[in-house]
Amino acid sequence: MSAEPSPAAPDPGRLPDDQLPKTEREWQKRLTPEQFQVARKKGTERPFTGKYWNTKTPGTYRCVCCGEPLFKSGEKFDSGCGWPSFSAPIDKVRDQKVAEHEDKSLMGVPGFGIRTEVTCRRCGAHLGHVFDDGPPPTGLRYCINSASIVLEPEK
Repeated sequence: MSAEPSPAAPDPGRLPDDQLPKTEREWQKRLTPEQFQVARKKGTERPFTGKYWNTKTPGTYRCVCCGEPLFKSGEKFDSGCGWPSFSAPIDKVRDQKVAEHEDKSLMGVPGFGIRTEVTCRRCGAHLGHVFDDGPPPTGLRYCINSASIVLEPEK
């Protein structure tokens, strides 16, 4: 007789699917003005001002909007850019938990071209951008706004 696998315990840091906001007004009620501007309106916080750009606390970085685990502190590094930088998402797979989208918003601005925006796959929150100038072994730098994430310290 084989035992049925037990369902995974609910993740207390992750907002249940039925509680995810569906309208802009609901997101505004849930988030601070800065979080809303960055995560829902694709804004960017000023460099060296965000809560996590220089933190070394071990733990898991979650989406500020839905609580989805996105990055681990072990992948965080100091890139010198003024935003939290990670060499890989939590699942170590490109374009899965952290979705990638072509961003042409700075086309025509000298020194810029097409970038790759990263968002939370689950709720669509804008996180930042990914660049190919990170450390080995991935060579990637996920440049993330502090306003888009929340750190759950290790216990």
